[in-house]
Amino acid sequence: MTVNESVDARIEPDEGPMSEPEGMLGLGLLAGPANVIMQLARPGVGYGVLESRVESGRVDRHPIKRARTTFTYLAVSTSGTDKQKAAFRRAVNGAHAQVFSTDESPVKYHAFDKDLQLWVGACLYKGVVDVYRLFVGDLDDATADRLYLQGRALATMLQVPESMWPADRAAFDRYWQESLDKVHIDDTVREYLYPIAVSRLRGMTLPGPLQRRAESFALLITAGFLPQRFREEMHFSWDDRRQRRFDRLMGVLRVVNRCSPKFVREFPFNVLLKDVDWRIRTGRPLV
Repeated sequence: MTVNESVDARIEPDEGPMSEPEGMLGLGLLAGPANVIMQLARPGVGYGVLESRVESGRVDRHPIKRARTTFTYLAVSTSGTDKQKAAFRRAVNGAHAQVFSTDESPVKYHAFDKDLQLWVGACLYKGVVDVYRLFVGDLDDATADRLYLQGRALATMLQVPESMWPADRAAFDRYWQESLDKVHIDDTVREYLYPIAVSRLRGMTLPGPLQRRAESFALLITAGFLPQRFREEMHFSWDDRRQRRFDRLMGVLRVVNRCSPKFVREFPFNVLLKDVDWRIRTGRPLV
């Protein structure tokens, strides 16, 4: 969910840095497809998801359910209670136990691989920070440090030990740059990711021209949230005209976000935490 440098340069922060980090922003959902692409750009994650035996968790077949699980994970790991975190950790681990490579898999992977989990957590953290910078404003050092400590839970709520999470933001930047050398999206994973990039829902289509326009708009948003390296891996075209369209759209959404009450800004993450409590209380599945 990362925003490229040109976006940060063209959309200037408003009256100054934010003073306190708020909850998860609902507008961050727009960056979800881009963040999925970033996560799956590591082959071990890409094939782990593509070949997953957990039918109910496949984003290509059950996008709404998968989105609920992912957004709930974001909410619980950063703002949940100890009880919510423990319950969600057990549920995710149960699903991850079924995700491992076979002799036929092009790459070796296991959902309990700490290095791959660290990468996924790093992508989620990058997404949270980029969404804040776009829709709230720039971060001063103290706020950025607090957000970084909060973001650590995105990786450490599962098997990643705290010692693996980079010690500070500078160390994280080094980790991120070094990890880009391991990024590669082959034709198989790219074909799997493209419908996600254009928000194409299985079994749901509009009349031809409307479908093409909707997918073109969705692709603009997805590609806009991706760094150039990931666009190239996905074979997405990008130029100054597309950048300007993306900047204008994000500028409008920033104004909308600033004018919205806190409950609306943080929806649906605030509601998902209540949903976790309800699912725990009634014995319903969390993932």
